[in-house]
Amino acid sequence: MTAASHSPQNAAAPLSADHDAAPWDVDGDKLKEECGIFGVIGAKEASGMVALGLHALQHRGQEAVGITSYDGQEFYSHRGQGHVAQVFNRAEDFAALPGAMASGHVRYSTTGGSGLRNVQPLFADLASGGFSIAHNGNISNAMTLKRDLVIKGSIFQSTSDTEVIIHLVATSRYPTLLDRFVDALRMVEGAYSLICMTPEGMIACRDPLGIRPLVMGRLGQTIVFASETVALDVIGADFVRQIEPGELVQVDHQGVVSSHRPFGSLPPRPCIFEHVYFSRPDSVLDGQSVYTSRKQIGIELAKEAPADADIVVPVPDSGVPAAIGYAQQSGIPFELGIIRSHYVGRTFIQPSDGARNADVKRKHNANRALVEGKRIVLIDDSIVRGTTSLKIVQMMRDAGAAEVHMRIASPPTDHSCFYGVDTPERNKLLAARMDLQAMADYIHADSLAFVSIEGLYRAVGEPGRKASCPQYCDACFTGEYPTRLTDLAERSDPAQLSLPVDRIAVDREPIA
Repeated sequence: MTAASHSPQNAAAPLSADHDAAPWDVDGDKLKEECGIFGVIGAKEASGMVALGLHALQHRGQEAVGITSYDGQEFYSHRGQGHVAQVFNRAEDFAALPGAMASGHVRYSTTGGSGLRNVQPLFADLASGGFSIAHNGNISNAMTLKRDLVIKGSIFQSTSDTEVIIHLVATSRYPTLLDRFVDALRMVEGAYSLICMTPEGMIACRDPLGIRPLVMGRLGQTIVFASETVALDVIGADFVRQIEPGELVQVDHQGVVSSHRPFGSLPPRPCIFEHVYFSRPDSVLDGQSVYTSRKQIGIELAKEAPADADIVVPVPDSGVPAAIGYAQQSGIPFELGIIRSHYVGRTFIQPSDGARNADVKRKHNANRALVEGKRIVLIDDSIVRGTTSLKIVQMMRDAGAAEVHMRIASPPTDHSCFYGVDTPERNKLLAARMDLQAMADYIHADSLAFVSIEGLYRAVGEPGRKASCPQYCDACFTGEYPTRLTDLAERSDPAQLSLPVDRIAVDREPIA
């Protein structure tokens, strides 16, 4: 991709039916990491194992955490705002969550607010017994469904889109819980990976396009479900397989595993941004190492957008693998020109610009001895609003960099995500408002380039992007959304959206 050039400028009780920002993210300028879910069934101390798994998924949600357990008689829950280690830091926390089955959730809010009532797993007492649900993704017709349910008499306890699924299950007329659950999912649009618990056992499932990830593992007789393989590694579980798009996997308390495919078979569209940023680099997605994908993105970026420079500098930590690939392909030395402090807590919005900038410098500092007088290639994973990139480039200039060439390990993010990623409105995305040269001018970079969409597909192991049916959901780069966006269409002009004509067609017969 052609680079834009620029001249330097100065510038817990039983339940009844009764929710680390990215280190640079002081201005909401990083895509938030959706959510992470983890569940185990058949473990002696299930809740403790879930807490360990959630630690490994902390990068996916750092606003709130919850764990729900079942001891064969009662469901128990403990939820709170903050990190896993903050909310679950006493032995009593786990003693209050007994049982051999438990599930948990780490959250960054997308649909719904950040209040405690939205922290998952959500729970309700249904006619068939307790029902717990943890959700990664976003229901794009939740507002429409909720309006209809309220008219019919449903009373909602949260503002989360996930609660819509509970009400759909509760009001379904099918005879078995599994059929009611399937009936509910047939009414929802969007993206979901779910871990549900009932008195009969655990159900894990993905949406028919597999937009959000979910894998299954085993540790002895214990069955484990997780958003990423790294969470299996942390507890010592073996990876069994991914949950397939549209698949429901049911596990009972005797360890019997059964698979159901009620939605037929559709071409999968997993989120390609998992390879760019969301997943941990030590995870594996669809048989592909995330670290390898990110390093390969850097290689593609170096081929497409070379720079005449002295050193390659990553923006820690998300830019590191791509920077390694860029350096190897270009022959320009890789150097840690920015040093990150790992002993600084979460960055919260500060009351003044001075306080915000001071907090940035507490987290990251330019390595002046390396940067001064050098022409640098600065590698980051994405540009959202652009305010973060502006500050990073300025930090390099303040440290004496002779030139700063910005290279981005993803295509321009010029569309919002409606599948569980918290992105700004489109008119606040820098790439939606400016062309390449204007973006380079805005962040004060000597040049700016993004990897192409074809380069990104090559990096994740595809020969290229199939225009008729892309292998991934890449709507944040292309605007081609793989499902209908009913709620959005009610608020905007559908003609401006590249949406499928028909929603996913599914049979409404019971699965059994």
